[in-house]
Amino acid sequence: MNANDATPAADTATFRSLIQSLPADFQWGSATSAAQIEGAGREDGKGESIWDRFCAQPGRIKDGSNIDVACDHYRRYPEDVKLMRWLGLDAYRFSFSWPRVQPLGRGGWNEAGFDFYDRLIDELLQAGIKPNATLYHWDLPQALDDSIGGLLSREVVPLFADYAGEIARRFGDRLATIATLNEPWCSATLGYETAQFAPGHTNRAEAYQVSHHLLMMHGAAMQAMRAVGSKAQLGIVLNHTPSFPADPLSEADRRAARIDDGTNVRWYMDPVFRGQYPADIVEYLGADAPRVQDGDLALIQQPLDFLGINFYTRSVLNGRQQFVTPPGELGFTDMGWEIYPQALTQHLLRITREYTPPPLVITENGMANADSIVDGRVPDAARIAYLRGHLEALAQAVALGADVRGYFYWSLLDNFEWNSGYQKRFGLFHVDYATQQRLAKDSAHWYRDAIAAFKAGR
Repeated sequence: MNANDATPAADTATFRSLIQSLPADFQWGSATSAAQIEGAGREDGKGESIWDRFCAQPGRIKDGSNIDVACDHYRRYPEDVKLMRWLGLDAYRFSFSWPRVQPLGRGGWNEAGFDFYDRLIDELLQAGIKPNATLYHWDLPQALDDSIGGLLSREVVPLFADYAGEIARRFGDRLATIATLNEPWCSATLGYETAQFAPGHTNRAEAYQVSHHLLMMHGAAMQAMRAVGSKAQLGIVLNHTPSFPADPLSEADRRAARIDDGTNVRWYMDPVFRGQYPADIVEYLGADAPRVQDGDLALIQQPLDFLGINFYTRSVLNGRQQFVTPPGELGFTDMGWEIYPQALTQHLLRITREYTPPPLVITENGMANADSIVDGRVPDAARIAYLRGHLEALAQAVALGADVRGYFYWSLLDNFEWNSGYQKRFGLFHVDYATQQRLAKDSAHWYRDAIAAFKAGR
């Protein structure tokens, strides 16, 4: 049964018109990360990561699971590339595991780790799929956390630059893009302030110092990759969750939304594009603001070839700086996040207006759904509606002037969803973790049809 039998057709007039308005060279993709899918956590010389250690601590992961096997992508990558080709993808976004290629985070390289990525990239290129890489998707070598304090130490900056330069030297002629960091807000805030993510600290001052070191890592990596003559387009991936006041007429609610926007969006955009942290947030943080040395901000403000935006939902706040449940007229995902695609249009236009960024790419967008197999298929109409709504929102932003060059659905596969373990399913393909069998969900069929319709109309 085709997914379109159960849902609005991918080629209805309104949807087709909007999608055909996208640039002819628009990139259709999907995304994953190393820690979430690769498995082989202690094989072929791979070093321990902070997520390996975090998973081993009782109570950290909601279902008590770990990333030792995950989706077994380390062995099954040829099968997974075939799935991408079946979808008709132009591009695939993955991450390098730093401890897989440099187990201690410094010193010797692990050639077996590099060989894996070499084979993966070749497989993608042979399938006509452009490889888009991320250098840091949260799996810091545990050895660095043990020896220098990890991201709390400025010493991590030149070490990351060395790693970035080596990746660019080896693969920069075959990768379409390289992003330095994925979602530094998550690494800093969820890892060091709320303890939801590795390494599990609860200190706001640490979180903001880490955010500064991450941005320095980004800047130093950009310099290192350009120094070795990488041909890949270089950028960074930031997660943006637009902030809304619970009551737009309330001054207190508006101020709370402004602060949340400052800690989530402007805290990372302003230093990257303006060479400064937002003054109102520095004042708000007080003694918890990071220590910044001369030259740090100039290092951070490197020119970008692209900016990746990860978008899932919005935040709604009241005057007490509390997150409140929004109306949810289109429903909520299995993560409890409101489905609110119009915020994507608004936000893309806002950052275009305020920052005049380089070309934009939606590097992640997707939903967790309570999926189940019914008569040999996964009927996920809610995910199809989510996909459709956000693609329409993206196309509307492009029509109004936002320069968006690509869209990567998160995720290709159901996978390890960080502290939620394997309880939340974001994938286009259902994964039976006991057998590692992949099954295309109805949304995968829908996305495939939408991509094919776009290409047929060019």
